[in-house]
Amino acid sequence: MAKKAAKKVEEEPLKLFYIFYNQERWDNWLKTLSEASFEQDPKSEEMPEGFRILDGFSVDITIEVLKIIKLYQNKRFSKEEALDKLAAVEAIVMAAAPKGDLEELVEILQLPKLVLFAGSRKYISGTFDKDIKTLVKKGKEQIDKDMELALETASNIAAAVIDGAACCGKYVKDDLENPTLFDEWLIECERIGESMTSLKNFDESTGEDE
Repeated sequence: MAKKAAKKVEEEPLKLFYIFYNQERWDNWLKTLSEASFEQDPKSEEMPEGFRILDGFSVDITIEVLKIIKLYQNKRFSKEEALDKLAAVEAIVMAAAPKGDLEELVEILQLPKLVLFAGSRKYISGTFDKDIKTLVKKGKEQIDKDMELALETASNIAAAVIDGAACCGKYVKDDLENPTLFDEWLIECERIGESMTSLKNFDESTGEDE
């Protein structure tokens, strides 16, 4: 009897304590951003320090959200647990931007993350279309008429990318000089794909906390 019980315990997914995005992490990023320079060095072709930090800030959020998805895929979290974890991170990232110098920068950061959170929820729900080409065409037509409908389409693309579909560099490369919000969402979908690839071996061992 004891052997059977032990076997059952071994077969159940381990409930590990992962540290996801929290308010302290967000505040630390904001502090770093507030101290950074956004002035272009005329002697350098590199992006100003502040924009490099902003990009790192954005990548960090995407990866931390997708760690929740990976743990859901690996059956560490139930659907409800994954949605709860996702909502907790979303509440931090999508809260009202701080007033002052950082307000516009944070809003620039937040807009692409609309598709990250909506796409993650759609993936967890299990109901999404995988016809990327048709979805991109539809979204590009929708963005000037109905932003919410365009976001729904973009979140469908994000869910398909989380599921393994390839997207979306070739659909935005010709529009980068004057990108629409939908293009920004497609760029985020591309980042989601890259992040899922980088997380391929995540959760292979216990004690992940970054």
